[in-house]
Amino acid sequence: MSNQLPQIMNAEGRIQSSASKANFHTSTENPMKNAHRFYIDGEWVEPETLKKHDVIDPSTEQVIGTIAIGSAADAEKAIKAARNAFAGFSRTTKDDRLALLKRVLTIVKRRKDEIGDMISREMGAPLIMARAEQAGLGAAHFEETIRAFKTFDFEYMQGSTRIVHEPIGVVAMITPWNWPINQIVCKVAPALATGCTMVLKPSEIAPFNAVILAEIMHEAGVPKGVFNLVQGDGPTVGAVLASHPDVDMVSFTGSTRAGIAVALAAAPTVKRVHQELGGKSPNIILRSADLAGAVRAGVRRCFANSGQSCNAPTRMLVPVERMDEASAVAAREAAALVVGPPSDPRTDIGPVASATQFEKIQALIEKGIAEGAELAAGGPGRPSHLSSGYYVRPTVFSRVTNSMTIAREEIFGPVLSIIGYETEDDAMAIANDTPYGLASFIHGAQSEARTLARRLRTGSVRLNGPAWDGAAPFGGYKRSGNGREYGKFGLHEFTEIKGIVGYAGD
Repeated sequence: MSNQLPQIMNAEGRIQSSASKANFHTSTENPMKNAHRFYIDGEWVEPETLKKHDVIDPSTEQVIGTIAIGSAADAEKAIKAARNAFAGFSRTTKDDRLALLKRVLTIVKRRKDEIGDMISREMGAPLIMARAEQAGLGAAHFEETIRAFKTFDFEYMQGSTRIVHEPIGVVAMITPWNWPINQIVCKVAPALATGCTMVLKPSEIAPFNAVILAEIMHEAGVPKGVFNLVQGDGPTVGAVLASHPDVDMVSFTGSTRAGIAVALAAAPTVKRVHQELGGKSPNIILRSADLAGAVRAGVRRCFANSGQSCNAPTRMLVPVERMDEASAVAAREAAALVVGPPSDPRTDIGPVASATQFEKIQALIEKGIAEGAELAAGGPGRPSHLSSGYYVRPTVFSRVTNSMTIAREEIFGPVLSIIGYETEDDAMAIANDTPYGLASFIHGAQSEARTLARRLRTGSVRLNGPAWDGAAPFGGYKRSGNGREYGKFGLHEFTEIKGIVGYAGD
């Protein structure tokens, strides 16, 4: 990584800003010097036992810092702080919480580029994209939560009964590395708005952006114990958060495999489990579509963020008679994408986030070749001009059948499978023939696309490449999870509903 980004590790492995000053010193105590401490009950506290974890820059494969990995005791301490804070925070007024959200948003906007720089270092997103989209969506979700919150009815009459939406309680939040601050804010913002208290465990692969957020929460004046941050792994901290009887809800974003483990851990305490999990999204290109334009857009959408998006359109469905044309267009578009260091403004695709992810993707590319899919672009190994870093060649397979491994498993890398269909009914059957149901995409005549959208078993359907809508519900059917995020739908997830019957009586 070039020195366009701040130097973030000192000799002790603790995080610090460079001489360029990336706004690391804006609050009373700078948590970027506290990568070995946790934010609990409004203070930076030492872990019960210091166990360090290296954070790797995936573009260089070098250590860029260390964090403390929490224990069960650290998680217990954070849960206790959140439980103690809930009684008071849950009774704050809507106006008080709105003012708090606005203060947080103001600081998030001020530090947006710093957050983007950190995400680029942690998980490899191109710097321009990390600032504009990765960090930008974090700010956008606070904005959308505020808009939805202003008109959200926490109480209303239904006949003679008073319906009351109350904060669900203490929320455990377990978040991923692929869109880190985005997925954190999708949980933190509605929890704050509804009067919940929380314990956040971010991914240990991309942990430092969460530390910046903790600093922002501190500066904004979030009351002690309302927001708590404990770094750690899933089997230790995550398991305690999911199973603890003093946690009322666990909100998890990650793989379906890990989501199942969270649900099993949570089951004995019958807490609410809110999950946004994996996907294998179909992108249906109808005969009425501009095939070349739709294929080019589909390739770029699939390969954005190095293919590390749960809703990436990784299965492209095209009319079988136009397979050769679609394959050729996709191959040209993949070849035109620039794979390189995140700091280079020409880069379209940075590295994938970790060695584990790189190896998984390579194995699945090899599997696609072995199972007989036609390799149209890319293939195994790094791009030839890159000798280190977890870089994957943008890969396109054509003539894929929906029974092949590459069409069934979530690859989470820049790998596209093109599948042919005979009729619209055939396309619908292929699209729905998956254990996942997070998102789907349709390109073609708008009236036709609207009709077909209703037949797709996914939580969202995007018609003809629309702009992002932060108020639209986001979440999945089937093994893609349960519950919804974004806007008013996220607010609902963090509330319990009480009916006070006879409220209007004398």
